Amino acid sequence: MTTIDGAAPAQTTPAQTTPAQTTPGQARAQFRAGLRRPTSGYSAGYAQVNLIAVPQQQAFDMLLFAQRNPKSCPVLGVLEAGQYSSELLSGGDIRTDIPAYRVYRHGELVDEPDEVTAVWREDLVAFLIGCSFTFEAPLLEAGLPVAHLEQGRNVPMYVTDRPCQPAGTLSGPLVVSMRPFPPESIAAAVRITSRYPGVHGAPVHIGAPEQLGITDLQNPDFGSPVDIPQGWTPVFWACGVTPQAAVMHSAPELAISHAPGHMLITDLPNSQLQVP
Repeated sequence: MTTIDGAAPAQTTPAQTTPAQTTPGQARAQFRAGLRRPTSGYSAGYAQVNLIAVPQQQAFDMLLFAQRNPKSCPVLGVLEAGQYSSELLSGGDIRTDIPAYRVYRHGELVDEPDEVTAVWREDLVAFLIGCSFTFEAPLLEAGLPVAHLEQGRNVPMYVTDRPCQPAGTLSGPLVVSMRPFPPESIAAAVRITSRYPGVHGAPVHIGAPEQLGITDLQNPDFGSPVDIPQGWTPVFWACGVTPQAAVMHSAPELAISHAPGHMLITDLPNSQLQVP
């Protein structure tokens, strides 16, 4: 077992299927059975998503927050109150099929369990929000380096000083994920990721982390720090952990999310999220 923000060495199934070769259903079954690890590199070709679930009385505010902040909160699906599965996780259960969860009460993190059936309420509405792990496979296919995968770590994520557009009872700062690239690869990284607007699309910032209010790249707010080779440039994408920052800032009665970097793997092919 790993810590929430740490990554474990890649594990294989008894049939020696690698994480990348694991189907979404197989991956969800592994996590339901207790495997706890970051999901970057899992189920190549299929979209991964962030989870944020709030009581029905806050659901409209969360939907409006996502609509007003589409770069960080691209909604790919919504499970209504009392609904545990959908076409995005056929045969799955939103309460058990993520490797690690976070439970917030009045904005405070109170637990980080492997499953949340005991604390899930029938009035919770679950939002499934696009994740940048989805476009890592196309980056790798193009021969671009993805540092946290190469280093066996969770992706680093940072709370910025950029406020999101508020919505009703919800407000908070933009969260970003960071991947460093050699300068000659940045244009290709921008071009590739911009074709996936449903999973954050193109970067929101390149270089100069201090312009986002980030003072120390080796001290991320979520995830793990990565080693940045000399001469490489940090590139920042809007991150689906942003709703968690809004929950921490706005303090609703209850919210349940994935643990950063520990995503829900869906049955949605990446190809359906790619635009020309």
